[in-house]
Amino acid sequence: MFRLDGKTVAVVGAGGGIGEAVALAVGAQGAHVACFDLNAANAASAAAKIRAAGGSAESGVMDLGDEAQIEAGLSGLAERRGTLDGLVCTPAINVRKPILKYSLAEFDKVVNLNLRGNFAALMVSGRIMTAQRSGSIVLFSSIRSIVTEPGQSVYSMTRAGILQLAKTAAVEWGTLGVRVNAVGPGVVETPLTAPIKANAEWYNAYAMKNPMNRWAQPSEMAGPTVFLLSDAASYVTG
Repeated sequence: MFRLDGKTVAVVGAGGGIGEAVALAVGAQGAHVACFDLNAANAASAAAKIRAAGGSAESGVMDLGDEAQIEAGLSGLAERRGTLDGLVCTPAINVRKPILKYSLAEFDKVVNLNLRGNFAALMVSGRIMTAQRSGSIVLFSSIRSIVTEPGQSVYSMTRAGILQLAKTAAVEWGTLGVRVNAVGPGVVETPLTAPIKANAEWYNAYAMKNPMNRWAQPSEMAGPTVFLLSDAASYVTG
């Protein structure tokens, strides 16, 4: 029940970090994976890794700031494959600054990707999945949606917004066969957290704040995501 054989899954942000780890895991579980990323070469690399391991994959460019590109990418995939069974959307950015030092341009930059971009991907995939009356959408939030710290105001706000977005979509589409969930990682070693890793004291302080006293690897976010995409999670939504 944890396998994804015969399913078509789009992974947005598959060019690196958690997105790539998820794409590889989805491919290993038997799905056809569409690896989308802003960076075409990175997306193609992820798809090549899946195929090299015996899986099925394709790649494409997707800018979450371009609604037409999102529509073309996801609708085109569904038309070619006859279905869109899963969407995983991982991209997010952070500008770490105290509130009084933030500019509205920086605010717009973070909100436009983390909220508007994710909303657009959810909306397009939701149209496809509600029409076919099946599908699973997995958005990525963060531990910062629940606990925060100085310098994380806008990022934490957007991550909390993802939780409410997932819950709302879940109740709107639950009777139409579409499940929507969010994964909220703690501290994970990704390009987004590279500035922290570069500071040993900061890095270790974060590690000591969790029960395992260590950071997670991107691959450790793949298992929960695969579960949510699979039939094993058929009664898990919101």
